[in-house]
Amino acid sequence: MLPAPDEIVTNFELLEDPTEQFEYLIELGRLLPPMPEELHTDEKLVPGCQSRVWLDMRTSGAGENAVLTIAADSDAHITKGLVAFLVALYSGQPARRILQTDALKLFRDLGLGQHITSKRSNGLRSMVDRIRGEAARVAAAAV
Repeated sequence: MLPAPDEIVTNFELLEDPTEQFEYLIELGRLLPPMPEELHTDEKLVPGCQSRVWLDMRTSGAGENAVLTIAADSDAHITKGLVAFLVALYSGQPARRILQTDALKLFRDLGLGQHITSKRSNGLRSMVDRIRGEAARVAAAAV
């Protein structure tokens, strides 16, 4: 089970060494709930990622209070950790809250952005864009 987002942020704030941060990311990836094999489809692949990343988003309700549940996976350890962080941050949240939460700023504030390759950074942006795009689509839907 993934830790709460606040706990993840606190843990990253305690880790100043980039190697320790990457080890923690990999640990988060190990804690990511398994994504059912049947959801590993081409439609769920996130374009722009260096590694293969699958995102499955389900919604309950409609409008800005609709809740998104996210299942995700990656075939690379560090990327899977980034995915786990996003799942912890966004899954189970209402669309309104997802749109108010800037994961990319959070990553920069934690200093993670400076240690991640540009390709991985672009992939992270693609993942966040896909999640926030779905939240925007759901939020705009009539209740």
